[in-house]
Amino acid sequence: MKYENSRALAQSLDNEDPLKEYRSQFHIPQHQGKDTIYFTGNSLGLQPKSTRKFVEEELKSWETLGVEGHFEGKRPWMYYHKFSKEHLAKIVGAKPGEVVSMNNLTSNLHLMMVSFYQPTVDRFKIITEAGAFPSDQYALETQIKYHGLDPEDALIELKPRAGEHTLRTEDILQAIDQAGDQLALVMMAGVQYYTGQFFDLNSITAKSHEVGAYCGFDLAHAVGNVPVNLHDNDLDFAVWCSYKYMNSGPGGMSGVFVHERHADNADLPRFAGWWGHDESQRFQMKKGFIPMSGADGWQLSNINVLSSAAHLASLEIFEEVGMKALRDKSLKLTGFLSYLLDELKLDESILEVITPSAPEARGCQLSLLVHKNGRKAFDALTHAGVISDWREPNVIRIAPVPLYNTFEDAYDFVEILKSAI
Repeated sequence: MKYENSRALAQSLDNEDPLKEYRSQFHIPQHQGKDTIYFTGNSLGLQPKSTRKFVEEELKSWETLGVEGHFEGKRPWMYYHKFSKEHLAKIVGAKPGEVVSMNNLTSNLHLMMVSFYQPTVDRFKIITEAGAFPSDQYALETQIKYHGLDPEDALIELKPRAGEHTLRTEDILQAIDQAGDQLALVMMAGVQYYTGQFFDLNSITAKSHEVGAYCGFDLAHAVGNVPVNLHDNDLDFAVWCSYKYMNSGPGGMSGVFVHERHADNADLPRFAGWWGHDESQRFQMKKGFIPMSGADGWQLSNINVLSSAAHLASLEIFEEVGMKALRDKSLKLTGFLSYLLDELKLDESILEVITPSAPEARGCQLSLLVHKNGRKAFDALTHAGVISDWREPNVIRIAPVPLYNTFEDAYDFVEILKSAI
């Protein structure tokens, strides 16, 4: 698409936007009586206006039914984890039996690694990207130590080439080849939280399996943002949260994908809980864990109903819109913002966009590396009504989310940034 640096074009693109009505379905934070430019959906998505209704329905069930709400009411709590399956499967490109909503992200990552990181004397190494999100770093480090190994020996952290900010796919694949028979697991982000790079899940997974290693991804910044096809890409597992692009509330529900080839492998090590036990026998309260088929067999406890109600409110919107329409707008909106940033013609000694320029290698996040007075620039943006995200040491992350951000948001942001810089 051909862009131009003008408010008129931004307004025209907004008028033609097939998703323009969805903005009105979200609460937009205010600044001095006006809508903020909310570019932080990669950290906490906005609240759908339908969220209150969904949560209050469960509060009413609790009020009027008490414990019987587990089996009665509009959405009986006993089966709450099932209500999101069809929605999640479409969003992540999986079969309903391969996904389940449960726990929080880091808990689920640990549960997955219990199953998919089983080091031996010869095969014990893990590959991840350098500078992974801290929760991932800590989970990897402590899982390695739990097995009596030294992270300095077992963890391979891949860094970009000198002078570059993102990893090249060929370098990732070469590192997997080099680790070879020593490699037990590849566990990386789907979209890197700091740079916004969208990794090639398919190629990385295929190469991991080629050398005999398991492969899983943390999709916290990918789900609801970029198209993923977890089943066809043959991932062993994936985990994600729902409070960023999935707009399901602070600390909202996590999700898990486990490929169907592992669905009935009762010999795969796992930490068990009663909600993962065979549903037909669950309330017999007997010893001897018999896992449910599919991802459900990794559940521990009954689901957090109030948080899941907020999750369902958002998932209904995703079901209505569809990932293709979201991605189509995201490519145009992020492309427009990227173009406007280029039009500033700032020297790289002042500001660099370190997110890949290729649309297929990024989602809607752009990471701005500000070399001089970055924090002051960020504070100036905030003072002007822009809600963005500061990441140490000197990056401002911005994310124009297609469900509720506009092309005029992008135009106004760059005008404000020009003054701030």
